[in-house]
Amino acid sequence: MTDYWPLLERLHNAGAQFIVIDGVAGIIHGAARVTYDTDILYERSLANLRAIVTALAPLTPYPRGAPPGLPFLFDERTLRAGLNFPFSTTAGDIDLLGAVDGIGPYENAIVHAAWIEVSGKRVAVLSLKDLIAAKRAAGRPKDFEAIAELEILRDEIENR
Repeated sequence: MTDYWPLLERLHNAGAQFIVIDGVAGIIHGAARVTYDTDILYERSLANLRAIVTALAPLTPYPRGAPPGLPFLFDERTLRAGLNFPFSTTAGDIDLLGAVDGIGPYENAIVHAAWIEVSGKRVAVLSLKDLIAAKRAAGRPKDFEAIAELEILRDEIENR
């Protein structure tokens, strides 16, 4: 399991605009699931791409699953040329997503994001409603398993 906080803290401290999504978002909301990577939905402006590179470059990101030794440069130009990136880093795996099925880009999700304090810092976390929608849209068996738990959490929060 990835210790997600060091990755999120680096992004937060660099001033990156991002929303915690997928498994870590579920954990922050109270789900009892295990996740092996940290997923974020990131804002795609050049300034934000620079902040992400500043935060993560010291952790030597490399495309997860790519053969070792390929020429790869982690910089703003690389991030600008693509959209979704699964990386391995020295601090654990992180997926940088420019858009999420069922939600769309950062701008769509930030308006409904929950701002939650994690280790003394406020971070944007995908709302339970949007997290459920994203998992439905992804359609993977593991996502369908998680939806029931997330719906229970959502209902508990709404009934408080």
